[in-house]
Amino acid sequence: MTEMTMEKKKISVIVPCYNEEETLQAFYRETTKVLNTMEEITYELMFVDDGSADCTLEILRGLSEEDSRCHYISFSRNFGKEAGMYAGLKESTGDYCVIMDADLQHPPTLLPQMYRAVHEEGYDCCGGKRCGRDGDGILRSIFSRAFYHVSKGLTHMDMSDGYGDFRMMNRTMVEAILNMQEYNRYMKGIYSFVGFRTKWIEFQNVERQQGVSKWSIKSLFSYAMEGILAFSTTPLKLAGATGILLVMGAILYLIVSLVICGVKAQAVSGFSVLLSVVLLLAGVQMLFLYIIGAYLSKDYMENKKRPLYIVREER
Repeated sequence: MTEMTMEKKKISVIVPCYNEEETLQAFYRETTKVLNTMEEITYELMFVDDGSADCTLEILRGLSEEDSRCHYISFSRNFGKEAGMYAGLKESTGDYCVIMDADLQHPPTLLPQMYRAVHEEGYDCCGGKRCGRDGDGILRSIFSRAFYHVSKGLTHMDMSDGYGDFRMMNRTMVEAILNMQEYNRYMKGIYSFVGFRTKWIEFQNVERQQGVSKWSIKSLFSYAMEGILAFSTTPLKLAGATGILLVMGAILYLIVSLVICGVKAQAVSGFSVLLSVVLLLAGVQMLFLYIIGAYLSKDYMENKKRPLYIVREER
């Protein structure tokens, strides 16, 4: 057997962190326990501290001192999870990269199955498909399902409910993702855009063992809008279609009003009709001005060519 065939493949585990002091130690124990059973691989843990305000960075410093396979990047401020994932992929050195949340809602026990899929079965990517939303509130579950249904229809990309960031990818797919260097990043859409053969493994969603979710309804809505604006121009097209429908509706309403009032020998209240039409058109105009403005703002930020993140400390 040659030396090349004996060489072990390396897995980079990328972990975006924001105020995760309560979960990091448990994540490290559970994940390394699984990785240490995989004798055919070597691994590194790449933590990305996204400007945490708690003791996350201190814990990461300790882990890196205790375990040479633990590395971390600390941002100068909070740049968001999308920037954290990009930074982790960029700094990783593994043949395969897997993105995991630090709250253990992504079960480490799936890592051996994922590795077999990308290393032995010929897949470029193996993702965990979340089944159910037992760890989410009712309102959040309804909002999430509605978003995925709408976004899939608008973008025509495979962004189904349950398809998240928890996935292991080969180096070819990682490089394709890194080549997409837009400032306004939406990873779920990027995964779908770059393509590649993907296998899905279902897992049951569970509540966080410790800590609380950093995603409020407001932040989830903003994230949903990022995805739709980043991968679909359909909202812009809706402006024209709605304008045509409103004009036709206004003309039809006026004709019907004239006919009815003529039959009943009554005068049409011009002021009430005019006021209703003006208010309706003004509201619709403001809505679509907002949509157009949102697209322009994205283009504005792209043209600034600002960095996705700024590193304050790394090891």
